Amino acid sequence: MSPLNQRRLAMFKANKRGYYSFWIFLTLFTLSLFGEFIANDKPIVFSYQGELHFPVMILYTDRDLGGVLETEADYRDPFIREQIESNGWSVWPVVPYSYDTIDWNLPPPYPAPPSAEHWLGTDGLSTDTFAILLYGFRLSVLFGLSLTLISSVIGVTVGALQGYFGGKIDLIGQRIVEIWAGLPILFVLIILASVVEPNFFWLLAILSLFSWMALVGVVRAEFLRARNFEFVRAARALGVSDLTIMRRHVLPNAMVAMLTYLPFIMNGSITTLTALDFLNFGLPLETPSLGRLLSQAKANLHAPWIGISVFATLATMLTLLIFVGEAVRDAFDPRRSLQSAPSGELATDVMASSPGV
Repeated sequence: MSPLNQRRLAMFKANKRGYYSFWIFLTLFTLSLFGEFIANDKPIVFSYQGELHFPVMILYTDRDLGGVLETEADYRDPFIREQIESNGWSVWPVVPYSYDTIDWNLPPPYPAPPSAEHWLGTDGLSTDTFAILLYGFRLSVLFGLSLTLISSVIGVTVGALQGYFGGKIDLIGQRIVEIWAGLPILFVLIILASVVEPNFFWLLAILSLFSWMALVGVVRAEFLRARNFEFVRAARALGVSDLTIMRRHVLPNAMVAMLTYLPFIMNGSITTLTALDFLNFGLPLETPSLGRLLSQAKANLHAPWIGISVFATLATMLTLLIFVGEAVRDAFDPRRSLQSAPSGELATDVMASSPGV
């Protein structure tokens, strides 16, 4: 690792709030990736007639477990459970409900309040709130990461072309960006979501059309500034191609400013998805969604545990991302410096001549 990157890593660690937020968020996201092993209406593993079965990863039919149907086995069916227990054993997740599992044994009224069976209660359809939050958190983060990656590629490409070549390319590009930015994005999204049947990839493609503009301005400014540097002019005089100069010499300078924007772009992506789901213009109804659960909270004001759970999940997720973004910003801020304390520990010192960020 280069000395510059070592300094940036030390600066990131020096921001304790952002550093710990990063690890907390990473831990929560990693746990959500194994959601099927935490909340599911299928056993993690079970033994049947001396053979091990893994229903989380492999589909087993009702006939495979002594039934007569060719459809997937319903492991909450008393017959199937008796077949497994009488011919072996089973290990269930901590929460024996998935995001779409209806608890038919739960007495009305619905939604049901928190209990030992349902830690955060149920929604109006008698499905477990904790399971919906777990799967919805994972889906939101994956959607935000995907949208941030796509938006970054498009935004950096457009900004780089405008800033490096300038002239008519920059002039025409700026006018297109201004017109595109002036569109009523929310209404366009609602119209497009009404025309096509929304799913994860359709919604990702639609939102990608409008989310790339946040990076264009900062990348364009960095390329405009760096294209006349001596090393860039020297590389051009030596016959190095424009693409190589942009990729190898100018882009690393622009990446510094771009990386500080990424956590905030991801925050906006998650918020947009939640808002669209809340308005029923987002993901399909059968998808675990924080926005749709928020809509259920609005429709069931007499069940405050739903709204409190969704609010706590969204607030925690977005706050952690904001703190991580602040730490990344500090790490790439050239006006901050690290000094070694007498004990050898790293200390952060903001230069007195630098304005607050």
